[in-house]
Amino acid sequence: MTTTTSQATGSSAASDGRGARPDRRRRGKEGPAVAAVPVVPAPKLRRRPVLVAASVAAVCLGALLGVWTWSSTSNTHEVVALRQDVTRGETITQGDLVTVQVGLDPALKTIPGDRLSSLVGQRAAMDMAAGSLVTAAGVTKAVLPSEGMSVVGVALPPSLMPGERLLAGDLVRIVATPGQQGDLGQEPPATVAATVVGIYPNGENGETVVSLEVPEGQAAELAARAATGKVALVLDSRER
Repeated sequence: MTTTTSQATGSSAASDGRGARPDRRRRGKEGPAVAAVPVVPAPKLRRRPVLVAASVAAVCLGALLGVWTWSSTSNTHEVVALRQDVTRGETITQGDLVTVQVGLDPALKTIPGDRLSSLVGQRAAMDMAAGSLVTAAGVTKAVLPSEGMSVVGVALPPSLMPGERLLAGDLVRIVATPGQQGDLGQEPPATVAATVVGIYPNGENGETVVSLEVPEGQAAELAARAATGKVALVLDSRER
């Protein structure tokens, strides 16, 4: 009886043990309960009138800038400008001129670019700086020598010329220098007033040939004095 009871008890315990394990496995598979996450609705966008107005203003500003850029580029014209300085009375050469694109003021009488070649050979009516636009008032078709005038060339060494650079249009005087004896005499030296129309340095002998415009009646005297080599050039005032 004791043995039977003991086996029954053990069998019952084993049966209870087998019954308990499946319960643990089921709990392990199911796992802990997960709480439900509430769904938050998307926020409603609020319209801001200030931002809308700023966007519209930016678009309009961009359009205006585009119109201004197009207008400024489409209203440019090709005109003649100076590549280098040209002094009053100097003959204008092809190398002095260049064409540029600029916006024009109707009050400015510029020279169209297609007329550049017509300016070559004319003379500057005033001093004009490099980069400036050529206007109708800045050039002249006056020929040299003009009626009743003559042009005489005088070759001078640097010692008998002023240190200042001569310019076309300068008023000068050719002064007779003393002879070999260096005697000035009682009378003042003879002078001939003239206007500079050209300067041509000679690199071979160091002399400079200055073309001078003088009245016809004084041309012979000036040429004779220049031939002796005993003359000097004096630059008079440039104030006008």
